[in-house]
Amino acid sequence: EKNLKLEEKITMLQQQNEELRARIEQNTVITRQLSEENANLQEYVEKEVEEKKKLSRTNEELLWKLQEGDAVSPVKLPPASSTSFYRCSSGNSSPAKVRTLRR
Repeated sequence: EKNLKLEEKITMLQQQNEELRARIEQNTVITRQLSEENANLQEYVEKEVEEKKKLSRTNEELLWKLQEGDAVSPVKLPPASSTSFYRCSSGNSSPAKVRTLRR
């Protein structure tokens, strides 16, 4: 009778062991997927940071050029009311400024 109880306990422990191994395998798969997703997101964030830095540098450069242009050339722009506008052919109802040539 003692052997029978021990055999039942062994069977129960083997089943628990198999269930735990299956859970470990499932957790390993999920961990691998999450690591991959994390790496992809990190790469995306790094690209976004670089793009933001690039846009910031471009903005600073344009501001500097604008300030330097004002200091070097006292050419005045025409008043806003005399600037030409046209409507986009795409059907967009918002007016867009006509590009003017730099002097």
